[in-house]
Amino acid sequence: MTTETGPIQLLTIAFGPDATFEGRIAEELDELTATGQVLVLDLLVVQKQAGGDLVSVGYQAEGMGDTVSALLGLGPGSLRGAEAAFPSLAPGRAFGLSADDVRQLADALEPGTTAGFLLLEHRWARKLRRAVREQGGVPVAEGFLTEEALAPIAAELLATAGRFDDEAEEKAAEGGEPGGTRKGRS
Repeated sequence: MTTETGPIQLLTIAFGPDATFEGRIAEELDELTATGQVLVLDLLVVQKQAGGDLVSVGYQAEGMGDTVSALLGLGPGSLRGAEAAFPSLAPGRAFGLSADDVRQLADALEPGTTAGFLLLEHRWARKLRRAVREQGGVPVAEGFLTEEALAPIAAELLATAGRFDDEAEEKAAEGGEPGGTRKGRS
């Protein structure tokens, strides 16, 4: 049994009443899981009813949604087990989203809105996480930046990504390893 995990992320995605669900998200998650980049730990899809209640929607595999439900305060169970496994969830020690933050996300949904709460382990980052810890590093902030937050520097980001893509293609054509990782730095 593994005791080391990659970073755990709760991704919450809201969909308006007119959203169409065609399976593309599930296909992408399947591909990411198949390549070992992420592990889907839990998934809960809920809809906010006119009276304010959250109800589970869509197909849920047995046991799927239990962990997120506990974080939302929707079902039986407690956070004690999660706090033991992930001390950052304990009161006063929150890093990232706290249980209260997760509940507020659910409460803030408008009636008729559907939201998916996806709990992921970023397996690709296991070794990076270990290296950071071994070098004495401590995470102080994390998060994904939205397109709106990145808009002022979008051109620079695209140019940088393009340079890395070009370098990876050149190395692949020369028979080298694709990537863009720089050795010798910590």
